Amino acid sequence: MPPAASPLRAFLRGFGYAAQGAWHAARTERNMQVHLAAAVAVIAAGLGSGVTATDGAVFALAIGVVLAAEIFNTVVEAIIDLHSPEIHPLAKIAKDGAAGAVLVTSLAAVGVAIAVFAPRL
Repeated sequence: MPPAASPLRAFLRGFGYAAQGAWHAARTERNMQVHLAAAVAVIAAGLGSGVTATDGAVFALAIGVVLAAEIFNTVVEAIIDLHSPEIHPLAKIAKDGAAGAVLVTSLAAVGVAIAVFAPRL
């Protein structure tokens, strides 16, 4: 039996697993790719328009929430597909609800972008 990993090594290994999960969503989910492209565009626009540090922090938070919601949506879909590959009304509710959460966070992020950029235009 191999020796147990040190607590620090096990802790750091967890970051690798988390990165693999985020990378999987970025590689395989079209909507995640759209959100990432939008994030890059907002960051570039923010840098180009000289947003304040506070505005940048709000952008970072909005982007992080949308990306996290998209990853959770990916997780919900994977779990449901694993458990119930056939069409089921409860599976539809869960998948649609997870997608709805992504929609809500995306609309909120658009609201943030409008609030920050509109006065600069």
